[in-house]
Amino acid sequence: MIEPEAIRISDYNYSLPAERIAQFPLPERDGSKLLIYSNGQFRQDIFSNVTNYLPKKSLLVFNDTRVIRARLFFHKSTGAQIEIFCLEPLAPTPEIEAAFHQQTGSIWKCLVGNLKRWKSGILVHESYHEGQLHQLYAERLRDFGDGSFEISFHWNPPEKSFSEILILMGLIPLPPYIHRHTESIDNERYQTIYAAHEGSVAAPTAGLHFTAPLMQKLRQNEIAIEKITLHVGIGTFRPVSVDHIRDHVMHHERIVIAKGTLERLLNNPGKPVFAVGTTSARTLESIYWLGVRLINEGSSVLPMVPQWYPYHQGEKSDPTVQHALEALLGYLNTHKLEEYNGETQLMIVPGYKYRLLSGLITNFHMPQSTLLLLVAALIGENWKKAYDFALLNGFRFLSYGDSCLFFNQGK
Repeated sequence: MIEPEAIRISDYNYSLPAERIAQFPLPERDGSKLLIYSNGQFRQDIFSNVTNYLPKKSLLVFNDTRVIRARLFFHKSTGAQIEIFCLEPLAPTPEIEAAFHQQTGSIWKCLVGNLKRWKSGILVHESYHEGQLHQLYAERLRDFGDGSFEISFHWNPPEKSFSEILILMGLIPLPPYIHRHTESIDNERYQTIYAAHEGSVAAPTAGLHFTAPLMQKLRQNEIAIEKITLHVGIGTFRPVSVDHIRDHVMHHERIVIAKGTLERLLNNPGKPVFAVGTTSARTLESIYWLGVRLINEGSSVLPMVPQWYPYHQGEKSDPTVQHALEALLGYLNTHKLEEYNGETQLMIVPGYKYRLLSGLITNFHMPQSTLLLLVAALIGENWKKAYDFALLNGFRFLSYGDSCLFFNQGK
């Protein structure tokens, strides 16, 4: 049995000089460096050559979430600037994509910057577009007690969707380690070229390296493409503030997997599966554990994967991937659903056994982060050698930085 209680986050630290954190994207998406690790060997190349290292007949799984312009700035008559950061919808619907199509008004869970200057009252943001005045109003309703607030929005003209209002008035939410203001280039480059479903407050950054010609090259090399959706929440930036991993509470993120994707995964036994990004990796592994929950607990199971669920099963409760996928497909068919739409809280830490992944395409991650733990679960203690290699060879780190291709040493 895996014992996450024994893991100390201080063992997953490394020195990251500030100048190695990429503040801007490169001129070409696929021009970044690529670090390849397989069978104990490291090598480097350019990302546009990634197809040279992927086995033919592989399946690449992409996260097609779209980053929303979640940062809104309001100015009070006193001159004070208040920032509202939209996290997730609450009413009239908690469904993310439905909330973006909402007209007239919507209530969201938000973070608020410069809160001490907003004691009460309704804030207003005004903007002209094509000669028409647009107004967005924000009212604070209640304090959740965790640093977030319930904010009621309404707007004019009311026939506009909330998505359209955010596009007009909001800004792309760059990560906190990018120390500059959002620029026009970020509207395009902090978004994957295949982004489709609005809902993330951070980009699935491993996918930022892909271009249309590279996607075509994948197909020409007989590499199949599948897409899932995991809406990245603000929790992805939450530092691990406890020493023992057992005390860390993993954030929830919403995932959507189409029934057709599950069927194709089921019908491709033995073919290598590569996740593009840690979000895709979490989603793929969550698929397995959803199936296991259905096998172990029946069809009334809640539609989510709890944080430590995989670590409390024991070897006797370890169904095959095929069995787990069949269980999940059976659930969807029984309930006449075309997709699984739920949540995952899965936390992947060293000692975890990957069920679906043959490898991972990912960027470099912050020291002492849950994302670094996920990578260490894939390649073991070699994560240290990989990061040392990258630091010695001029790789750029984090969201706008360079990329890695790591092979699962357990497969």
